[in-house]
Amino acid sequence: MKINDAEIIALMQNPRTLEKGLRVLMDAYQSRLYWHIRRIIVDGDLAQDTLQETFIKAYQNFHQFKNDSQLYTWLYRIATNEALQQINKLKRMQKTDEDPEYYMQNLVADNTHSDAEEIQIFLQRAIQSLPEKQKLVFMMRYYDDLPYEEISKIVDMSVGTLKTNYHYAKQKIEEYIKENYER
Repeated sequence: MKINDAEIIALMQNPRTLEKGLRVLMDAYQSRLYWHIRRIIVDGDLAQDTLQETFIKAYQNFHQFKNDSQLYTWLYRIATNEALQQINKLKRMQKTDEDPEYYMQNLVADNTHSDAEEIQIFLQRAIQSLPEKQKLVFMMRYYDDLPYEEISKIVDMSVGTLKTNYHYAKQKIEEYIKENYER
């Protein structure tokens, strides 16, 4: 039985059913949020940790959720912020600045990739080369197929700015592919 957002919200708002609501919320959104976070962070273990932090923040701050946006928009915003905090933490540790391949190390650890996997790794390298805002907008639009209006609520940018960022991201990915793809 699939439960809808209104039912999840009702469970989360009732102190007696809050924990059940959290379990249902996690079941409903775990996969989508994990892959959203994973595209930002790439490292699977760190993405899983960030997902757990996302659900903890959602649980702790559910009283701040207002029904003026969809539940997944609110969760994506928390997940995005948590993922960006993890990236900033890594940058402060100087791993990402000194090693531009840091994000890709788990993907290219072995050489037993199929052609499809090789193309996906190459695309991920192109995406990781984008500036942070363009990367976020591109991933939410391309992978999650979110409408610009929803992305606007998640990243707190105007729709016009998002469209511009998405356009530039696509251009930069195309340029990256033209300059770096060897077959």
